[in-house]
Amino acid sequence: MSTPAQHLPLHRAMVAVDIEGSTTRTNPARARLRTVLFELLDEAFLAGGITKKFRDGFVDRGDGALCLVRPVDQAPKPVLLTTVVPTLAELLEKHAESHPELAFRLRVAVHAGEVHYDNRGPYGEDVDIVCRFVDARELRRQLSITAAPLVLVISPEMHRSVVRHGYPGIDHTTYFQTVPIKVGTQRLRGWIHVPEAAHRQEDMPA
Repeated sequence: MSTPAQHLPLHRAMVAVDIEGSTTRTNPARARLRTVLFELLDEAFLAGGITKKFRDGFVDRGDGALCLVRPVDQAPKPVLLTTVVPTLAELLEKHAESHPELAFRLRVAVHAGEVHYDNRGPYGEDVDIVCRFVDARELRRQLSITAAPLVLVISPEMHRSVVRHGYPGIDHTTYFQTVPIKVGTQRLRGWIHVPEAAHRQEDMPA
């Protein structure tokens, strides 16, 4: 007997984001930050040509979000790294300049894999992986030692399939494999990228 299609996973590119130090904010401040975060995410994805018809609705993670992009020709995975994430960094800087009292920074993780859905939302091993990466202790540490608006970690899968090939707009030499996570029995090491890394490679671990 064949497995019903609704029980099979669907491939998605995944972007998880989390606000740095959100637990130090008051609840009213968190509410404002959440509003701004979702607005900036929408603008960043639109800059990459990823409209709502090419992605799922953003999944609320309290002080962050999970963004799932469908595998369509109009939304190739490299665009997440060449356009969406850099645009998000620029938007964070502009927001900080115009609203310093509501300035915030982000940890960002990008992965791709198989996602299951039920009436509560997306789930599955690959969802766990991207969420573990965005919450990784080393990613938090890297954000704490830079003035950049965000730090990015990509999964080994994203590095293998996208970054190492050096597609236009991607400098593979600015990614460093320094973020360990554990998911079940798996131990994975993510590749970190900081926006200004191209200008200070000597400061990054080998």
